[in-house]
Amino acid sequence: MAHMSRATGPTAASRRKILTLFAALTAVPLLGSPQAAAAPRAARGLDDPAKKEIAMKLVSSAENSSLDWKAQYKYIEDIGDGRGYTAGIVGFCSGTGDMLDLVELYTDRKPGNVLARYLPALRAVNGTDSHAGLDPNFPGDWRRAAQDTAFQRAQNDERDRVYFDPAVKRAVSDGLRTLGQFVYFDALVMHGDGDDATSFRNIRKRALNKAKPPAQGGNETTYLHAFLDARVWAMKQEEAHSDTSRVDTAQRVFLRKGNLDLVPPLDWKVYGDSYHID
Repeated sequence: MAHMSRATGPTAASRRKILTLFAALTAVPLLGSPQAAAAPRAARGLDDPAKKEIAMKLVSSAENSSLDWKAQYKYIEDIGDGRGYTAGIVGFCSGTGDMLDLVELYTDRKPGNVLARYLPALRAVNGTDSHAGLDPNFPGDWRRAAQDTAFQRAQNDERDRVYFDPAVKRAVSDGLRTLGQFVYFDALVMHGDGDDATSFRNIRKRALNKAKPPAQGGNETTYLHAFLDARVWAMKQEEAHSDTSRVDTAQRVFLRKGNLDLVPPLDWKVYGDSYHID
């Protein structure tokens, strides 16, 4: 604890309370006053629990054709995109390292779990689409592990550490509101943040070549359209991701409606299927 000098007269804590109260009384319009009626409500970011729930439903509609994102803890398959097995709530992949990180975290927290024995194989296949050392039992054991709340928490924590928190932080620094924060999150989930041309960071670079984000004095809508244009380009570079409806008939729909705070009700389509959130 930092050393604090003793105050004379009112204590330092008392003075802080007085100043805080004075600031509140002078800065906040009285309830029912014209100023209060005119004051806009502060927009809430994607890290607000209700907005984060919407974000996960949007991701799940694109990744799993379902709004029930919590049912995806057990999801696992090879979708043929060169990344090996894709699994869990944000598509952790055996070939990209995030699945390995997840299973290592789970094992640190719960040694001897049903997936721990696959760690050597996950290390060996990292960077490839190989199933060596994983087949035939890994998918079934993944689904067994998904019944464990410790594994569910590990998925949530890795989602936040690797994807959600970095995306929101980057978006906020670019001056983007809730929709823009989600646009970044969804792009980071699909493309990762590596050095290849289709990575999140290079999608953002392509967008910055076309428009400035609000933090640099640009128009938010114009910038987000530029980012989504770059995202569509990146998706079309890979056959497995060439269906761009998660942008065209979902994110772009919200943007064209000017719903920059991602306020329900929301209606969108992915792969031709319709979804709704009240």
